[in-house]
Amino acid sequence: MRAPKVSVLMLTYNRPQFIGPAIESVLAQRLKDWELVVVHDGPNEEIQGIMAEWEKRDPRIRYFHRPVAGNIGEASNFGIHQARGNYIAVLDDDDLWASPYKLTRQTDFLDRHPEYVGCGSGVIVVDTSEHEQMRYLKPERDEDIKRRALIANPIAHSSAIYRRAAALEAGGYDETLAGFQDWDLWLKLGARGRLYNLPEYFACYRIWPGSGSFRVMKNNTRSALRITRRHRHSYPGFAPAFALTLLYHAYAHMPQQLQRYSYSFLSRMKKVAFSWRPAQV
Repeated sequence: MRAPKVSVLMLTYNRPQFIGPAIESVLAQRLKDWELVVVHDGPNEEIQGIMAEWEKRDPRIRYFHRPVAGNIGEASNFGIHQARGNYIAVLDDDDLWASPYKLTRQTDFLDRHPEYVGCGSGVIVVDTSEHEQMRYLKPERDEDIKRRALIANPIAHSSAIYRRAAALEAGGYDETLAGFQDWDLWLKLGARGRLYNLPEYFACYRIWPGSGSFRVMKNNTRSALRITRRHRHSYPGFAPAFALTLLYHAYAHMPQQLQRYSYSFLSRMKKVAFSWRPAQV
């Protein structure tokens, strides 16, 4: 079978209520030369039924069920090794793509600029009903991306596309990290080539109390401390980045009720603070 140009990597665990809109946004892409690699960890039978129907609907959808769950890094590496495309596009199962031209624009950019290992875009933040809460852009140019890369993830996960070969050369996702595996991968990729964020809004990021970021916050902060220390010699701004990570770590250990009431607000404020242009609220 001929390899597709893009392999879309989607991990799913226990969120069957959102996976349909995510897949629909892949089907809506104007670029049709893709495959969707869905890696399902865990025993959720509802997801198995949903994916059986999607596989019947479109042969480009490839579903891999692993009854014993691994961590995000391990599951992502599994997906990369199943993928056949030159490019890997990432889409979390509770997010969706906002534009049918997302893959077209990003693959055109990478085709024309072989010195770039990957790129992302701006993000629209939505709630569980897909009502827009805000939108923001990440730094666009490689120099600006790397100047702030230790402070915050330089490329939004569900907006990302990267060269599969470059990711494999970088060692893929770090399976020893409990969180922020994508941030670590971008820092490894950025040490090997240039990065770019298209100044367009290609992804919708869903904020909700059941999201992975909310549930595993303590693990994320421990990983952030490791990541900033690991890459401190490759990127500038280690001192302020590490100080901010310590504050985030302290917040993660506050009472859960306080976190639940403040998480959405603080998440939006963080995105405003680290967006490249003033966010439109």
